Amino acid sequence: MARRKSKNRNVKRNLAYIFFISLIIIGLWSACETQKNAADEEYPASAISEAEKLMAVEIPDDLKSIYKRYEGFDLSFNPDHKVPNYVAWELTRAEARAQEASRKDGAFNPDVTVDSSPTLDDYRNSGFDRGHMCPAGDMKWDVQAMRDCFLLTNMCPQAHSLNSGAWKSLEETCRDWAVRDSAIIIICGPVLTDKITRTIGQGKVTVPERFFKVVLAPYANPPRAIGFVMPNSAVRGGYQNTATTVDDIEAITGYDFFAALPDDLENKIEATADTRTWFKR
Repeated sequence: MARRKSKNRNVKRNLAYIFFISLIIIGLWSACETQKNAADEEYPASAISEAEKLMAVEIPDDLKSIYKRYEGFDLSFNPDHKVPNYVAWELTRAEARAQEASRKDGAFNPDVTVDSSPTLDDYRNSGFDRGHMCPAGDMKWDVQAMRDCFLLTNMCPQAHSLNSGAWKSLEETCRDWAVRDSAIIIICGPVLTDKITRTIGQGKVTVPERFFKVVLAPYANPPRAIGFVMPNSAVRGGYQNTATTVDDIEAITGYDFFAALPDDLENKIEATADTRTWFKR
């Protein structure tokens, strides 16, 4: 009789274990489904694979380029000018809101893997800022991404009035757009088709006369794009006054942006700069 009671107790205990484990499995499954659904609502499942295609830039064959893939952004570095031809990255809503890494996690340094990388001495006492193309504010989601964006291959000599003025304001606005539109593609760099009259340092780092930035919101309804061209100086009236179409940027730089889009969509959005839609709050 005692043996039967002991056996019954064991059965009841095993059933309790099974029930408890089942509750855990159901809870984990439910949490995963909730997280998946939240992610799907915030960011399209296909976006990761499509982002790299949208970041691709076709540049003239005679433009020298060293292609680099850093954590968080891609870069085409020009060894003759010692500045990037362009820098491209995707900025998602979550990345724009991130606060995990700070500028303290980054330090200006040459990229030792690139023989023609500028040095700290090139910028020292030059009168120009080390102007980020991919900004530190967009890389707060990852410490390595923050470190990479401080490499001098990601920099251009910028007038302080631009770097701390309209250029910075547009960077901040792009983060707002990423939050609003789920994710955006940003491509920027110096306008190297301009006549170059100034360099800095022994490395003769090109001082650009102008800079461009193009922004694509591929998941907005409808998708849209806009471009900006700024002088390497103070910008009167703010970055809004420098807005233009992507077609105009392509004509100025000789680059081809967003070629991965269907032709009819690409042609439509690159010919339009609807500032009222972009700048609405």
